[in-house]
Amino acid sequence: MHDELKLLGGAMVTLALATSALVVVPFMQLKAVEPPAGLKPYTSAQLRGREVYIKNGCIYCHSQQPRDRAQAPDDKRGWGRASVAGDYHYDKPHLLGTMRTGPDLFNIGARQPSQDWHLGHLYQPRAYSPGSVMPSYPFLFEIKDKADPGDRVVSVPPAYSPYGKVVVASQEAIDLVTYLQGLDHTYPVIEGKAK
Repeated sequence: MHDELKLLGGAMVTLALATSALVVVPFMQLKAVEPPAGLKPYTSAQLRGREVYIKNGCIYCHSQQPRDRAQAPDDKRGWGRASVAGDYHYDKPHLLGTMRTGPDLFNIGARQPSQDWHLGHLYQPRAYSPGSVMPSYPFLFEIKDKADPGDRVVSVPPAYSPYGKVVVASQEAIDLVTYLQGLDHTYPVIEGKAK
């Protein structure tokens, strides 16, 4: 009985130390972090697009956290500066990601600002990035004989375009692209320091 109490006590102390080191201390350090001056809250369209991003599992293949040059060559890949805690001020939940099957999307809005490119890439990734392993998302689009007024027609390269028809983006696809275009963290994170 005495050994069980020592084992239980040791386990509780270990759990308490781990919890304080991994949860409590980081929370205390980061709770007062303010967003950088250049970071803006998400618009309602971006928030809807963020939900589409989550729902379609984009986080499983894309990270949103470029690393410092001492850790990885992310800056040489064109993914931008290393992220800081304040960059995620408006993110609930945080979508940092751990896989890099596809490129990091932390600054995709700055690297690729074209709505046409994003919509076409979602419809057929290999038309824009040959050899891409990214799945296409045809369910975010509608194939029509003729576009209706107000439809967002996607210009797809002829080899990937349905013959005699047009590809029309759904509101979900447009919102997702709006979210991706909003991922632009090119502002300086230290006051007075240029990029």
